Amino acid sequence: MTTVTPPGFRAPGATKLSHVDDELAALAELHGVATHYEDSGQRRVEVDPDVVVAVLAQLDVDASTPEAVRRALTVPRPEPGTLVLRAGDVLPGPGVLVLEDGGELALPAEPPLGYHRLGGRTVVVAPRALDPVPKVWGWMLQLYAMRSDESWGMGDFADLATIARRSADELGAGVLLVNPVQAVAPVVPVERSPYSPSSRRFANPLYLRVEDTTAYRDADAATRAAVDALRPDNDTELIDYDAVWTAKKAALELLWPLVEHPDPEGDLRDFARFCALAEVHGPDWRQWPAQQRDPAGATADPERVRFHAWLQDLCERQLADAREAAGSMPVGIVHDLPVGVHPGGADTWAIRDAFAPDVRVGAPPDAFSQLGQDWNLPPWRPDRLAEQGYEPFRAVLRNVLRHGDGIRIDHVAGLWRLWWIPPGEPAGRGTYVHYDADAMLAVLTLEAHRAGAVVVGEDLGTVEPKVTESLHEHGMLSSAVLWFQRDYDRPGHPLIPPGEWTTSAMASISTHDLPTVAGFLDAEHVRLRADLGQFAGDPDGEFRSAERERAELVALLEQEGVAADDLVTAFHALLAKSPSLLCLTSPQDALGETRQPNLPGTVDEYPNWRIPLPVRLADLFTDTRVRRVAAAFVAGRGR
Repeated sequence: MTTVTPPGFRAPGATKLSHVDDELAALAELHGVATHYEDSGQRRVEVDPDVVVAVLAQLDVDASTPEAVRRALTVPRPEPGTLVLRAGDVLPGPGVLVLEDGGELALPAEPPLGYHRLGGRTVVVAPRALDPVPKVWGWMLQLYAMRSDESWGMGDFADLATIARRSADELGAGVLLVNPVQAVAPVVPVERSPYSPSSRRFANPLYLRVEDTTAYRDADAATRAAVDALRPDNDTELIDYDAVWTAKKAALELLWPLVEHPDPEGDLRDFARFCALAEVHGPDWRQWPAQQRDPAGATADPERVRFHAWLQDLCERQLADAREAAGSMPVGIVHDLPVGVHPGGADTWAIRDAFAPDVRVGAPPDAFSQLGQDWNLPPWRPDRLAEQGYEPFRAVLRNVLRHGDGIRIDHVAGLWRLWWIPPGEPAGRGTYVHYDADAMLAVLTLEAHRAGAVVVGEDLGTVEPKVTESLHEHGMLSSAVLWFQRDYDRPGHPLIPPGEWTTSAMASISTHDLPTVAGFLDAEHVRLRADLGQFAGDPDGEFRSAERERAELVALLEQEGVAADDLVTAFHALLAKSPSLLCLTSPQDALGETRQPNLPGTVDEYPNWRIPLPVRLADLFTDTRVRRVAAAFVAGRGR
């Protein structure tokens, strides 16, 4: 066990804390640090005192000795930096509220929606709930896997536009959920996981369609030929991110001199500076020369800064084109928001004051991950978010929703609390740190309302009931996955018929981290994990469990009167019986692909995020398997 000694005063001869006493518990509660929690089995778990002390240290609170704890308890607590109101609430007076648009409002009064200032405090006024969500079906897309005859080795933003247009016109789909397309560092090797972006505020140029740029269309024949010659192999067995980025960057550099480029400003300038520096010093700013680690003193090549800003402009235009292509869909394109960013990426470089840089986010031990999970993502500091009026969170949401019709919040429970793992500790030796969920939800509701967007919260796994309840109260959707829809209060945990699922949900059969329909039916997920040695005991028990679950699901088909001659189509017809407002499936599921996009707990042992769709994009819409699935959804959902 590693003991972490936090910074701060330690009196000579002072005694180290040996247990969480009342004073340490009171101090921890003041700062939102849990001293105990309920595990996945509803059992109370006490957090070790040295873990509590180490996490408090990451919030600049010295609790290293009983004397330090007592001193910290006497420190006056500042007035909350953010005040949350809902539409129609009265802000008492007297006083003057400075409105978002610069006007003033004498108090008491009902402030309008927006972000206002009352002295040194931010006042967030949000709608009570979002508008109703249409009832539709659609796709969950791994965009990189959607290769077309025109794309360069992987799916791109132009392919997204094609999928949106043709899915609506030919299949009756009304929504597309897209894997995260946020920016990664522009270097080789390219980060493959879409859930570990360098920045959540900007887009990934890896998805650009080079030929869909004004520079390419206006280029002379020789330049276009030179660009075309760079196109990588489009038929590789697995997605080759490095080859794709190397080719696209070279092609865009050929087109770059043909266009005038203004100097970027604000957040875009900082992001572009990071990209230019990363090309020279590597993707992790923590390993850069000392001068370049601080944005205030960093120096980057102005030409490269303008180049990377231009790439973001191209991304904005192509994402806007994709959204326009989805215009006939009742919902449209929903973008997935990862729970965090790379610890050495662009966001932690540019807005580091908002992060706890030495902490990693993860999950406590449970039945599936007995040692806990370490996602290697730095969390936001709840105190700094409040001090900054939640501007960092607002910026992330605005940038994602600017080119989307909705947002899916990965691990939405993180708006309430996150599992912090202090420096030097394994995943299981952490504790929960709480956030101001009212403020986080108010910002999310306000930004989604202004964008006219739907919100889906991924609330799978061990999640407090108040998370799902609050989502529904705010007009947001929770998540429902067929594999997990069981009554855990009854013996044997029987499956819940789809007709009894909640309406306020995005329902699916599986997810990118779980087996596909065909993979589940063939127990491919068990076979794969057994081959990789992921089971602590004999895998025969896992195979028997998978067979039992398969039999239970087939029995549910019979119970629901769904023909089981084609099980892949049958499970989709079963899902279509759900009243959930959004019902989604993946092309991989519809096509009978047995390989799941990602296998948690692996890095190079499995081709995570690199498996292309088994058919070309043009053939997807005429494939009889896809047509059967689409027909099942249309018949079951009235569209």
